[in-house]
Amino acid sequence: MPTSNPEARTRTSPVLLVHGGAGVIRRDMDADTERAVRDELADALRGGHALLAAGGSAIDAVAAAVVVLEDAPYFNAGRGAVFTHDGHHELDAAIMDGATLRAGAIAGVRHVRNPVLLARAVMERSPHVMLAGEGAEAFAREQGVARVDPEYFDTETRWRQLQEALRNGEKGERVDHFGTVGAVALDAQGRLAAATSTGGMTDKRWGRIGDSPVIGAGTYANMACAMSGTGWGEFYLRTAAAHAVCMRVAAMHQSVGEAAQAVINEKIPALGGSGGAIVLGADGVCAMPFNTDGMFRGRIGADGVPHVAIWADEGGPG
Repeated sequence: MPTSNPEARTRTSPVLLVHGGAGVIRRDMDADTERAVRDELADALRGGHALLAAGGSAIDAVAAAVVVLEDAPYFNAGRGAVFTHDGHHELDAAIMDGATLRAGAIAGVRHVRNPVLLARAVMERSPHVMLAGEGAEAFAREQGVARVDPEYFDTETRWRQLQEALRNGEKGERVDHFGTVGAVALDAQGRLAAATSTGGMTDKRWGRIGDSPVIGAGTYANMACAMSGTGWGEFYLRTAAAHAVCMRVAAMHQSVGEAAQAVINEKIPALGGSGGAIVLGADGVCAMPFNTDGMFRGRIGADGVPHVAIWADEGGPG
């Protein structure tokens, strides 16, 4: 029976995807850590989906999900961020509203507990899109965004990774420890959003900034598609990966699976890069491509049940 309520006819079933980084190597993960990682991914999904189920926006959902992952010590973002060459943490994040193309991003902060919340503040409370370094820190203080001592982000695992990278660097060998967290969401009003947060690359120097906070590289959303990427950031920057995927969906009318495959699993590897992404279309269809041993990832939809996975042989939770 047709409804007389036009809003009811346009409501969609909310969907939320999260990732906690690609490049996962099975031999480096014990059973306890794997279980904890799966639990955190599920918590992020439940937290973001609760907002969507209550009528919240896609922006609300991606921010809430990313905060959960930033607060966990298992991911290269927030509390578990990697160390730079000089033994510091430099955090980057971005968020984007696909319905309006509004976006906010921050780079190189050292005291902000949840970088994604500062990125959202830039989007909503400043005339700018990206703030970096001391300017971003000053804005955080003005806006009352929670700040912590840099030691808050320290973990023993990340410190060992830095020491390994320094030793291998002396021998002329390269060791990559990259990772990211991110979320994409579709809300009941059909709006899409994306958010990404990262500590960058272990042993990074000279204020290096990767793709995560760069709108169109590691993070992008429009009315047709939302993407958060994870991987070797230089290649996502060079290919404008997130924008390329979403424009394939919006302008070329490719499915999210076709678009993600073409950019993430074909174009980037052809240039020598690697990584993965979570991609969500306005129709609720998703793709979670990656070309590494594993990628922390998860999905939650109409049933309200989190579906999470890590390894390639698990298939996908979509």
